[in-house]
Amino acid sequence: MSLVNKAIPKVDSKALVTGKPVYTDDIAPKDCLIVKILRSPHAHALIKKIDKSRALLVPGIEGVFTYEDCPDKRFTMAGQTYPEPSPYDRLILDRRMRFVGDAAAVIAGKTQEAVDKALKLVKIEYEVLEPLLDFRKAKDNKILVHPEENWESLCPVGADNKRNLCSSGSDGKGDVDEVLEQCEYLVEQTYHTKACQQAMMETFRTYTYMDVYGRLNVVSSTQVTFHVRRILATAFDMPKSKIRVIKPRIGGGFGAKQTVVTEVYPALVTLKTGKPAKIIYTREESQIASSPRHEMEIKVRLGADKEGIIKAIDVYTLSNTGAFGEHGPTTVGLSGHKSIPLYGKLDAFRFVYDVVYTNVMSAGAYRGYGATQGIFAVESAVNELAEKMGVDPVALREKNMVKEGQVMDAYYGEMANSCALDRCMARAKEMIDWEHKYPCRDMGNGKVRSVGVAMAMQGSGISAVDTASVAMKVNDDGFYSLMIGASDMGTGCDTILAQMAADCLNCEMEDIIVYGVDTDTSPYDCGSYASSTTYVTGMAVVKTCETLKKKIIAQAAKFLECSEEELEFDGKKIVSLESDKEITLKDIGNLVMCNNEDALFATEAHSSPVSPPPFMVGMAEIELDKETGKVELIDYVAVVDCGTPINPNLARIQTEGGIAQGIGMALYEDIVYSEAGKNYSNSFMQYKIPSRMDVGTIRVEFESSYEPTGPFGAKSIGEIVINTPSPAIANAVQNAVGVKIRELPITAEKVYNEMNTME
Repeated sequence: MSLVNKAIPKVDSKALVTGKPVYTDDIAPKDCLIVKILRSPHAHALIKKIDKSRALLVPGIEGVFTYEDCPDKRFTMAGQTYPEPSPYDRLILDRRMRFVGDAAAVIAGKTQEAVDKALKLVKIEYEVLEPLLDFRKAKDNKILVHPEENWESLCPVGADNKRNLCSSGSDGKGDVDEVLEQCEYLVEQTYHTKACQQAMMETFRTYTYMDVYGRLNVVSSTQVTFHVRRILATAFDMPKSKIRVIKPRIGGGFGAKQTVVTEVYPALVTLKTGKPAKIIYTREESQIASSPRHEMEIKVRLGADKEGIIKAIDVYTLSNTGAFGEHGPTTVGLSGHKSIPLYGKLDAFRFVYDVVYTNVMSAGAYRGYGATQGIFAVESAVNELAEKMGVDPVALREKNMVKEGQVMDAYYGEMANSCALDRCMARAKEMIDWEHKYPCRDMGNGKVRSVGVAMAMQGSGISAVDTASVAMKVNDDGFYSLMIGASDMGTGCDTILAQMAADCLNCEMEDIIVYGVDTDTSPYDCGSYASSTTYVTGMAVVKTCETLKKKIIAQAAKFLECSEEELEFDGKKIVSLESDKEITLKDIGNLVMCNNEDALFATEAHSSPVSPPPFMVGMAEIELDKETGKVELIDYVAVVDCGTPINPNLARIQTEGGIAQGIGMALYEDIVYSEAGKNYSNSFMQYKIPSRMDVGTIRVEFESSYEPTGPFGAKSIGEIVINTPSPAIANAVQNAVGVKIRELPITAEKVYNEMNTME
């Protein structure tokens, strides 16, 4: 490998740091219509009457659109492979309002000022209904969030709108109750993780226009370009051939933009008026009407025998999907399937779940995608088990963790072909000096320092479901075009895919031009989610390069008038091993422009029957003030097994960023609702995300395994890195003062109150 596993700078780095116009709002013309949404003030209500006459008199207003102007056809905004497991429960605009902030009307005008004025002049008369706000009471409640008859579930996910169920199901092996009954040590606790916002720098935004062929063109900050096309076609009941979707650069996504949050609204305006239109969500809109992490309450029972072998794990997850079911059926599965398999000596496991509708902002995809919540619960329970047994939580894990070569029954029966979790634990333990710092040290000033630990696993794409493809061509002068359908959202996938291609073709990075996503020209890719790009799209790159090399050699054989078998391609020229004949790639590129019938073009697709998990160990060192309960993070070490890191610098940045987000979830971030369902956490003043000053020192290392099914031995890294901070920090609090915080975030008030309760 000459370029893979090297710290190559991002291919778009110069454009980004010099402020080139690369984002959606940069591309949209300044004279396009401005689109805004009039939002419901009620958590549950029916629109009785809308008076838009005064708003339409405002100079510059082009239209005010309501449910009467939209198709009565249900769809889902979840960007997932067809058939979508998320229920079809949305309308573009609906008569029924299901949360405070739900879209009641869309206003379009020539200026921001005109639209803002018109928003105040639209008068809506509501029939206010009783909302369902407590997700613990949602299942089989008399209040139905989705009573409509045209609600539809395309997949057998245990959904029933007449029971407020978005999804339900179970999985297991062995008799959990019997095994737990025989265990010497037992922990049974309930853990609660609240909704969290992705808080990406670039808010949701979309620009739409009609082209000269009468097709709807959509330029959007999205992770799921091809899914956007399908979702819009379904929502507007129009053929996909009439829609083109283009992804420019993305200013962060973290899963938020795997949901079609904004695209339907400017599309509606453009289809109605024929004019270009754009919508730019404010930060407040992104906070109150987007797609945060699913709130979950997770009950865990686990037990160990006298020797400390964990024999059984029982998990029940109750997930709050909110007003709509985007990603509800799929996120919940990860809460069990990517936490239970961390322990490789189980005799039995059980995983049961319900996903319920409520009258709050609908949830969606967020980095970690359900595994984050489940790992907090299971890892916290393991830490409590260690305390009950009187053993070091690291030692307990070393005795029970999954090892390479084991079959993971709770992970769809897959085998751990590549697993360096044991080496990750050993290295993390060394980095943080666990032997000397565990469990805690009294600093003599009313403060105590302690350490905590957690393990995590994730996946690499969705096995046997998602597909990625790429296309490559040889241009004149012999340089390459690499056309991809995966969305680079700042993670650097354009760079790592080019690195892999350059290594396969034995050329320089400068010889490859990466072309971003356009549904008219890019090969199909499911999009950038489920930690799939490096593993799934990367393998499509490898396969495409192999096909293209064969075509280059075949073309050279024709020009040199010799057999393909005697030719060798070194990246610059093709040389005959039996004679002195040779031809450069540059010459081939130029010669095929004339009198040629064989295009030097290749495209291949890849879908994997397995999803090899990356593994990680995180350890936190905190300082806890016993007077106030305040927790300060001092040091965080992370050791990750992502197979072969394709670009170590980008992998490290991914890890550092994910850990920072995990620290925010653990210590700061909290969505708070009023008794009437209003979201109080509508800005960064109310919704605290950590700054650089709040995350302490973050140190990252890699323990590489080799994944035989991945490109160059690689697995994913994008999501796993967010999963360990919350249980590791909770464990550090437990080791410091004996307090067990089972609801995030871990605030000073919670720690202080629990300390006083213990006294």
